[in-house]
Amino acid sequence: MAQIIFLHGASSSGKSTIAKVLQTRIEKPFWHVSIDHLRDSGVLPLSRFRSGEFVWSDARKAFFDGFHASLAAYADAGNNLILEHILDTDGWLETLRGLLARHDVFFVAVHCPLDVLIAREIARGDRPVGSARRDHETIHIGKSYDLELNSVDGVEVNVDKLLAAWRNARRSSSFGQDGIESGMRSG
Repeated sequence: MAQIIFLHGASSSGKSTIAKVLQTRIEKPFWHVSIDHLRDSGVLPLSRFRSGEFVWSDARKAFFDGFHASLAAYADAGNNLILEHILDTDGWLETLRGLLARHDVFFVAVHCPLDVLIAREIARGDRPVGSARRDHETIHIGKSYDLELNSVDGVEVNVDKLLAAWRNARRSSSFGQDGIESGMRSG
């Protein structure tokens, strides 16, 4: 059974910042996995999507189906994951719940005030304008978390909270890992 710390929050909410610091402090090896890593590595022919030669809406489903399946493959092979992802499409939660059912998933909400999200989105310049607002208003609806963080509390405070909760809490999130004891996670 692999351990997965799933950071879920709006675009520009601070998931990557938390993940990077968490990876340096957690006592086991964890892969840090995200869509941004794939995008930034050159996996996708971004320039051809941006030019209109390829249509992203035609490729999106297959891309995310492959990404989700790869997460299960990494975990099934015994790799621990710090996953940052936005569940912004109907059915993704259920798909990932099924794919990751054999693993210890610790589901963490990363919240951020809307005005901060919008400012970060504008500063980054690599997100469609309005995606942070849309995510802020929708992605947490109907989801249950093992822990909820607010990125304005600061990365060190959030990583301290996350590590303490991950090490000690029972699982009771949307991933249905209720009942997994902390002793299984620390061994």
